[in-house]
Amino acid sequence: MTSSDHKRFIRQCYALAEEAVQNGDHPFGALLVKDGEVVLTAVNTIISDNDETRHAEINLVSEAGRRFKPQSLAHCTLYTSTEPCAMCTGAIYATGISTIVFGCSAKALYDLVGSDYSIPCRDILALGRRETAVIGPILQEEGLQNHRDYWI
Repeated sequence: MTSSDHKRFIRQCYALAEEAVQNGDHPFGALLVKDGEVVLTAVNTIISDNDETRHAEINLVSEAGRRFKPQSLAHCTLYTSTEPCAMCTGAIYATGISTIVFGCSAKALYDLVGSDYSIPCRDILALGRRETAVIGPILQEEGLQNHRDYWI
């Protein structure tokens, strides 16, 4: 994937994050790409599902695990509006998705709104036996604007 591909998909994640807000949820969105095509999208549903674990990435990988074989997921890239938290990073790793691309970093979100914690997903993935590529932040200022509009 090229830098322009990453930017295009991250902007789609930002649009999904805005969709989540329109649905009454927190501003997070994610999508799954295989062979340059979006095969699945998801938004945060913490509020609408009344479940603190329903992050966009969890919603995405849960559905992906039901719909696609592990061999197929190993050739997919997960794009997300904001760097995955520890819970989501573990779920992404468990599905075997080989690459994560994020927009806004967890540290930038933490610095902006004082979220609960800021653990870089790279640090978590470094503990695994299988390599998972991580790319980001990409278009971070655009992603931070979604968070400013929502949280501040």
